[in-house]
Amino acid sequence: MSIVRRRLVIGVLVLACLAPGMAQAEVATRFPQAAEQGAMVIGRVAPDASVRYAGRELRVTDYGTVVFGIARDARQPAEVTVTHPDGRVAHVRIAIRTHDWPVQRVNGVPQNTVTPPPAVAKRIAREQAAVAAVRRSSSDVLGFAQHFIRPAPGPVSGHFGAQRIYNGTPGSAHSGMDIAAGAGTPVVAPAAGRVVFAEPDLYLTGGTVLVDHGHGIGSNFLHLSRIDVAVGDTIEQGQRLGAVGASGRATGPHLHWGMTWYDVRIDPEQVLAR
Repeated sequence: MSIVRRRLVIGVLVLACLAPGMAQAEVATRFPQAAEQGAMVIGRVAPDASVRYAGRELRVTDYGTVVFGIARDARQPAEVTVTHPDGRVAHVRIAIRTHDWPVQRVNGVPQNTVTPPPAVAKRIAREQAAVAAVRRSSSDVLGFAQHFIRPAPGPVSGHFGAQRIYNGTPGSAHSGMDIAAGAGTPVVAPAAGRVVFAEPDLYLTGGTVLVDHGHGIGSNFLHLSRIDVAVGDTIEQGQRLGAVGASGRATGPHLHWGMTWYDVRIDPEQVLAR
């Protein structure tokens, strides 16, 4: 063996013996340098690392994946803290690319869904609180890591993030992706998960199903005419959840597909394009 080759082999062996944890952490930790507002961000760390973002301890999969969402109105860089197995702490900064969100005017919706009377307003608040409670927790299922598919065919008639104006009255920003499909069109699961909410008649969203895809990522399907699943069901990607309808605050048949990371709303179109 030549002297040069012998020195190279010895050097590699020394590095492997002195710093195996450091080498593993450096190789394993990967996050995007930038992300869009409304993005679902997937990062890679050592499987036994601990990761924090936005005051929350992120679950790490057995193969070292973490996921979180960027809010629609986020502007400051996303700060992720990774504590490596050897105790070293790394701070990751992800730049946020901002959007000039459009304004979308929606006319023809029932006026009592835009300015509801007090009794109805109480019902809406109660129903929204029930949905919010479900989103506070999530399981360790791994559907979030799949390549998501569209839950229904049809053109996109409403985009995430648009400022909504209902019958001339400003409302909240659009929280999902609207798909223009005929009444009765099957709605399928875009990724595997568990059904955590299923109600046929919420005041604003009508037939409503929520699916937990794991690690905080969830999908919601609104305005359904029929629901074919129940709370607690484990579902596979492509499994039928229900059918397109026009229930709740809707001007016609369509599917509203929203996505969240816990209480942070994210953009399904970005997830499809990931």
